[in-house]
Amino acid sequence: MGTKTVGIEPILERVRAASPDADVDLLRRAYDFAARGHRGQERISGEPYLSHPIAVAEIVLDLRMDVASIAAALLHDVVEDTHASLEEVKEAFGSEIGDLVDGLTKISKLPFGTRQEHQAENLRKMVLAMSKDIRVILIKLADRLHNMRTLEPLREEKRRLIARETLDLYAPIAHRLGIHWMKAEFEDLALRHLEREVYQDLAARIAKKRREREKDINEVVGILQQKLTEVGIRTQIAGRPKHFFSIYKKMRDQQKDFDEIYDLTAVRVITESVRDCYGSLGVIHSLWKPIPGRFKDFIAMPKSNMYQSLHTTVIGPIGEPVEIQIRTQEMHKTAEEGIAAHWVYKEGKAALDQGDKGFAWIRQLLEWQRDLKDSREFLETVKVDLFPDEVYVFTPNGDVKSFPKGACPIDFAFGVHTDIGLRCVGARANGRLVPLRYELQHGDIIEILTDSKHHPSRDWLKLVKTSRARGRIKQWIKNEEKVRSISLGKDLLEKELRRLGKSPAQVLKPEAMAKVLTGSGYATPDDFFETVGFGKLSPRQAISKLLPVEELSHEGEAKPERKIRQESDEGVALMGAHDFLIRFARCCNPLPGDEIVGFITRGRGVSVHAADCSNLDQLLYDPDRKINVSWDAAPKASHQVKIRVMIGKDRPGILAAISTAISSTKTNIAQADIRVTEDRRGLNTFTLEVSDLKQLQSAMRAIRQIDGVMGVERLRG
Repeated sequence: MGTKTVGIEPILERVRAASPDADVDLLRRAYDFAARGHRGQERISGEPYLSHPIAVAEIVLDLRMDVASIAAALLHDVVEDTHASLEEVKEAFGSEIGDLVDGLTKISKLPFGTRQEHQAENLRKMVLAMSKDIRVILIKLADRLHNMRTLEPLREEKRRLIARETLDLYAPIAHRLGIHWMKAEFEDLALRHLEREVYQDLAARIAKKRREREKDINEVVGILQQKLTEVGIRTQIAGRPKHFFSIYKKMRDQQKDFDEIYDLTAVRVITESVRDCYGSLGVIHSLWKPIPGRFKDFIAMPKSNMYQSLHTTVIGPIGEPVEIQIRTQEMHKTAEEGIAAHWVYKEGKAALDQGDKGFAWIRQLLEWQRDLKDSREFLETVKVDLFPDEVYVFTPNGDVKSFPKGACPIDFAFGVHTDIGLRCVGARANGRLVPLRYELQHGDIIEILTDSKHHPSRDWLKLVKTSRARGRIKQWIKNEEKVRSISLGKDLLEKELRRLGKSPAQVLKPEAMAKVLTGSGYATPDDFFETVGFGKLSPRQAISKLLPVEELSHEGEAKPERKIRQESDEGVALMGAHDFLIRFARCCNPLPGDEIVGFITRGRGVSVHAADCSNLDQLLYDPDRKINVSWDAAPKASHQVKIRVMIGKDRPGILAAISTAISSTKTNIAQADIRVTEDRRGLNTFTLEVSDLKQLQSAMRAIRQIDGVMGVERLRG
């Protein structure tokens, strides 16, 4: 929890102990500057605001960072939340600390259409800052960690919003940077606020079961310590409790009850050398039978976040699975501290080393923020790449490449080179032909077959998992769509002009159009044709821009375009457009209260999607197809939405309790699909009729409070 003290002395003592020559006077000055700026400010909890930067500085210390980083942590909110300016910070503490503070200052004064756009632009700024100085992201993670530790005083809606963002963005970033302990704490704290009842129930059951298994784990540790000592391998061995979220995720993903989860504790073996790691593995497998398919060698093939260890799961002395991790001291330090340990190892060098594999992901982030101009696409691209359950494959030359689980040969092709990806027609895995939808497996040797006349298909977007492949395919499709749209737009305008008795050759001459379109937002006639071909401008509206009103016949008269707000019977308003058919996308089934995005389709009007729709990433390969949409003030109709209710153990009366809970929120059940598995667990789907998101959330909260309900989730589509 947050610290009660607002003094600087405990930090100074820790700094002196770690580095006697450190510039503690700099830290004292930074503390005094922050104290003056935050004087009189309080957090929602009632604590002095200064307690927050002090706590962030302590977490930065836990990451073993330098004095400049600690000073920046103390000052990270002064530009945003006090009267101090960035220039004053730079003048008082120099450009190094000033640039760190600037990188940590959120973008808060610019207007954004949605919360996602705001989040994306903040992330863009952070990426740019950390490309110059890796310390920015580490301090930012420390800032978010203390905020997560002190969420309790906030209202529930705000807590859930911050917890969800942490789970979606900050925990995966910590994982990508290899800071395991921080990732685990982010996930556990997020679970606590997103699924409070589940978290509390899990905490009680884990505590009880761990006490029961402590004796068994101690027996494993004792036997292993004795055997390794006998063969001359010096080690440190201990049990390591798994964090709550990893247990919750296993229960959810594998549809298991808590009593079916055995590996609540892993055994960690730390050796003095890589040779001893493999020697220890041999001893372990001679003692207990390994479970097939559960051995992973991350020493020979490290993860992209620099993690290295041997993982094996064996049937222990009492007949239950025991997971064992084996690593050296150096590997252990990297596993716990990740890029923070790496940065310290580089003796304080903060800038990116272009040849260092540890920074490869940050360089990729920098490339995306340059290439992807649409905020939502950038954010979604980053999120997709933050969840890589990795698979390691080989090129024909023996080079190792890592890809997310589920990646296909197209991902591999683009991973080698963009031109190979664009011309990919097939692939061989381990010498045999495989389809492009084939999922890459650990150890595959992949060879790509190409054809210079072949081009990507939009269907590829359904297959690929990597952001690089997705981005390159979208870019190619967008370019092709542009060529087609220009041609179609020109054809439509020529047809409309002939209907009006005008000469297309005269009206559409480049020099004639240039005079008319100057200042209209169209750089070239092709841009104008493209807009018509896309369907964003009707031929009639386009002609009205090219011809004087008096030259338009009464029959074909096209009224000048006006910025208007079109309201529909569906309760959705379009800005800057009219005469569009509006329909809701079935793939995500948006409700009033959801963030929504409009997408112009050819011949079918505007399709309205939820902003987090999984299909939107494929549709919005061209941001120009987006149109601003919003919900009307008052809901105009009821909407049907499906939810899934997971029950730990089916019991008499639980369905009646669920039905009563739903009815208590004045929500109607339109349909129910009740299913009980062989082990008496329930997996039930309900179709509810609700007016908006608020009513749905109220019904889901009521269901979560029922004893025996393990989880409730909204189903899309």
